[in-house]
Amino acid sequence: MTFLLYIGKNKDFLRKFSKLENVQMIYAQNYQDAITICIRLKVRENIIVLHEQGEMNGDIEQIGAFRKKFYQAYVVLITDRLTPEASKVYLNSGINDTVSLNITTARLRQKIDIINKRQELLYAHNRKKKDVRHFILPQWKRCFDILFSGAALVFLSPVFLLIAIAIRMESKGPVIYKSKRVGTNYTIFNFLKFRSMYTDADKKLKDLAGQNQYQPEGTPEIAKDFSMEELGGLMFGDDGVIDNGGMLVSDDFIIPEEEFISRQNALDESPFIKIEKDPRVTKVGRVLRKYSLDELPQLVNILKGDMSVVGNRPLPLYEAERLTNDESIERFMAPAGLTGLWQVEKRGMPENYPLKNAKN
Repeated sequence: MTFLLYIGKNKDFLRKFSKLENVQMIYAQNYQDAITICIRLKVRENIIVLHEQGEMNGDIEQIGAFRKKFYQAYVVLITDRLTPEASKVYLNSGINDTVSLNITTARLRQKIDIINKRQELLYAHNRKKKDVRHFILPQWKRCFDILFSGAALVFLSPVFLLIAIAIRMESKGPVIYKSKRVGTNYTIFNFLKFRSMYTDADKKLKDLAGQNQYQPEGTPEIAKDFSMEELGGLMFGDDGVIDNGGMLVSDDFIIPEEEFISRQNALDESPFIKIEKDPRVTKVGRVLRKYSLDELPQLVNILKGDMSVVGNRPLPLYEAERLTNDESIERFMAPAGLTGLWQVEKRGMPENYPLKNAKN
């Protein structure tokens, strides 16, 4: 059903086109009434507005106000003649097309069909969004998560206290470490752990990238960037630059195109980071990690509904965004969990373990 919303004063026009097949003709005195009617109809793409031309400044103001509410609507100006200047003004205000007040029924029917096809193609993505799948945690599993996490938090509260004291005694900083993680349906939440590293650990990550367990063998050594000062007065027209390939320019440095591609390939092959005997980890942190005690605060995440007891491990943002291709995106169509098959069987796998298993 197409809704034909007429804004004007010509009753003959209304009577003439009120019996069009599969068209609901609706009359509105002004755009304020039109907005109210459209809100009640709860439709957006299937609205065709027939606006009878009036005083131009008033028309422009009303059309603009309507467009802010219903930008998807197709607005047609009913007019017999427009100057080129007026046509430009009306077009900029949001008018899509014009028709004559004397248009025939057959011609209007043809125009409505064309508009409907145009709207269907233009806004098809809005309807596709409704078909996007979302994982819904079964009610029985959610009940189990609440009971398990609640009981565990009460039972382990003395352990929490002892761990908190040990962490504070060894190093300054917060007891709980928060990081953004991606969980079920690609929902981002604050992931809780007992802090097992020194407070400035993240700053040292780049220096330790070569010790990554997931770094594949044969990864090329990455050269440093070329700063503007190091390149001196080198001009991009120099033969040396041309012979060696293109140069990519950033705000702070210049890098050969081949080198940039090499870096990107290295990142794509090794998006996951785990370092054996990580020097950033505190002594207390090593004990916590050995027995997975640093994971205990995630019981709070489970109680809140961010995670489940069993499921896929929630990933850091930089790792999750590398799994958003067609082959691995379904990983997020399952609950994020405290433990799962990976934690039980594949914990701390060496560098030669196939990365595709991490994606699964």
